[in-house]
Amino acid sequence: MGQRAQFGKNPRYGGQLWGYVALDDALVQGGLIGVAGELPERYMQAIVVGSGGSGLTPFLVEKHSFSPELAVKTASSLTYVKDPRKCDTIISFLKESGFSKSHIEAVVKRKPNLLYSSLEKTIKPKFKIFQDLGFSTHDVADIVASDPWILTRSVDDRIAPSISDLKTVLGSNDDVVKLLKTSAWFLKSDLQKTMMPNIEFLRNCGICSSQIVSYVFSFPRFFLLKPESIKQFVERADALGFDRKSNMFLAAIRMLSSMSEENWELKLKLFRKLGFSEDDIMSTFRRTPQVFAVSERKIKQVTDFLLNRTNVGISFIISHPMVLICSLERRLKPRLLVIETLESKNSLRRKVSMTTIYKMPDKKFREKYVVPYLKELEEVSMSIVGT
Repeated sequence: MGQRAQFGKNPRYGGQLWGYVALDDALVQGGLIGVAGELPERYMQAIVVGSGGSGLTPFLVEKHSFSPELAVKTASSLTYVKDPRKCDTIISFLKESGFSKSHIEAVVKRKPNLLYSSLEKTIKPKFKIFQDLGFSTHDVADIVASDPWILTRSVDDRIAPSISDLKTVLGSNDDVVKLLKTSAWFLKSDLQKTMMPNIEFLRNCGICSSQIVSYVFSFPRFFLLKPESIKQFVERADALGFDRKSNMFLAAIRMLSSMSEENWELKLKLFRKLGFSEDDIMSTFRRTPQVFAVSERKIKQVTDFLLNRTNVGISFIISHPMVLICSLERRLKPRLLVIETLESKNSLRRKVSMTTIYKMPDKKFREKYVVPYLKELEEVSMSIVGT
């Protein structure tokens, strides 16, 4: 493959010293940075600033301080761009709209062809609707950077109706912004076909609005399932004997939605192997449905640890299934180490139950069993004790 290098002043970019290298597209798109890392620095600079016949790479590096890697990647995605000033218009608008360098980099990495969009027809209308609805410039920057594809959606058919629906459910702009910063893809969905009928159906099942809102933040994709699917999960929960008045009803539905029927059967087999009866399994599901979302590996590890390290039996785990959710390394092991150390030194007035060990909040555990016994625990690494 032939290459030609030419160094000198390029008046198009303010007289800066730029190297120009004519490269085949294959080099630009196929591991350029990795190859260039083995070349002398002056050739690396020539390749980085010269890739792409349009001159977009040096333009992005010089005027907008893009890293060479990001500039090359962006230029390789926009080989059809003949005039860098087209991209400059979009980047300058984003800067004027409160986007930081990291915001712009996030947008360009995820969707580089936005730089060649129509500012007037594609970009500005989306910003206007956010502003009209009371979003701050920083909020808009965070939302767009998290999912720049929303700028390609229709204002009237998708973005405005979706924001309106979210505000109806969540109650305030602040909560809508909080949700969109992590789940901006809500603005790409028709919420009138998924989220809104799903929420109405769940309310009719007796689930309170506050719990629904909490789950919207914790499990947002659950609400975008097809309404027919949500109804099927409710029917399965009913068939398993779940009480709709239970606070765990929504947790059960959500858990069932996350598992295939095959995985459900595998989890049942696991609990049977551990010594759970059929009644034990159903009782566990009704009291603590989220346990069924715990991986088989973790359930085995926690069970083996408790049965081998402590004086509890399988009956304790059956009666306290929440223990299977606890982190083995960050909660169970360090806490047991603390209690065992204190008991070996006769520092405790009474025996501490396993229920107390796994259930007690972190702050309270430190205040009661760590801080007063720092001398006794000096042999225990504080990095482990810091539960």
